Amino acid sequence: MGRPVVNGDHSTDRRHAGPHGAADTLLSADDLPDGLIVADGAGRVVTFNRMAARLSGVPADAALGSDFRDVLPLHDADGRDWWKCSDPYGGLRIRTRQPERLLFLDDGREILMAARYVRDRPLGDLVRLVVTLRSAAHRSRDERRSADLISTVAHELRSPLTSVKGFTATVLTKWDRLTEKQKIFMLETVNADADRVTRLITELLSVSRIESGRLELRRHVVDLADRARKVVAGRVAAGDPEDRFRVEAHGPLPEMWLDADKVEQIMSNLVENAVRHGAGTVTIVIEPYEGGAAVSVRDEGKGIPSEAASRVFRRFWSSRRRGGTGLGLFIVKGLIEAHGGAITVGRAPSGGAEFRFTMPAGTPEFA
Repeated sequence: MGRPVVNGDHSTDRRHAGPHGAADTLLSADDLPDGLIVADGAGRVVTFNRMAARLSGVPADAALGSDFRDVLPLHDADGRDWWKCSDPYGGLRIRTRQPERLLFLDDGREILMAARYVRDRPLGDLVRLVVTLRSAAHRSRDERRSADLISTVAHELRSPLTSVKGFTATVLTKWDRLTEKQKIFMLETVNADADRVTRLITELLSVSRIESGRLELRRHVVDLADRARKVVAGRVAAGDPEDRFRVEAHGPLPEMWLDADKVEQIMSNLVENAVRHGAGTVTIVIEPYEGGAAVSVRDEGKGIPSEAASRVFRRFWSSRRRGGTGLGLFIVKGLIEAHGGAITVGRAPSGGAEFRFTMPAGTPEFA
């Protein structure tokens, strides 16, 4: 079979016989996923594919035969004409390419552009300028999300670290003048704020691993009811009233091979969400479900509005009534899906919110 080649005609797609009689595909420029613009030695556009027209907003018929600088005016972040700055035809002859960079169209839209300088010989004249274009919308969204994450983390870290610094400085400079009750209060506050920072760092690591696909599961046989009771015991030890929680286990469950630490993290985040945003008794119900298990965490608060139900698992979602990083439910969804499970949100029988997740059973091959 002959190798596919790009056809210079922006609108044709043909086949021709290969050396063994088979049909070779002559790949049209319109088949490319990126915008493609090719200018000849005089700077006139000879190829302008469909994606280039879509990204630039210039019809292909109007672009062909025109000067490439008129067809695709580009500017850098300082507003300078990119083609004047880079001067493809009159610049240094040692150049063979232009690495991809972020530039701006006349209407302010961001575009990712890369170029190849084709010369008739080394250090010779430029005979063809090949430019590729990609939309920068996805990259801009990622950058905004990263900026939002940094802003959220900075905000969440500032409060506990300020508290730790203030109380530590007070204890160091005024130890002899403080009563025992004051000392205990300050040290307990420092300890609680240190735990808060640790939880935030754990959340950030989880977000990073979920989004990069590097989340590792260490599966063992897990008793879901026992894990739920452990989460409740931790809340009670931290000061929540014992009668605020109830754990219900219904029916025998199959052998559940799960990552115990991550299951506990899932339950902890859901219980934390119920305590923070809900009201009344927080009930954890564990029951068999389609050969696996289902876990429901319910509260008796106002519940989640139906219009918000589709957004609760996004990054930075949080109730307006109370604060938080808005990462907890995003992490919960990622950890559950990594196990092959699913999570939904709805209205609890008592009228509050119900987060229900399912986990498949089954024994891993290594066991």
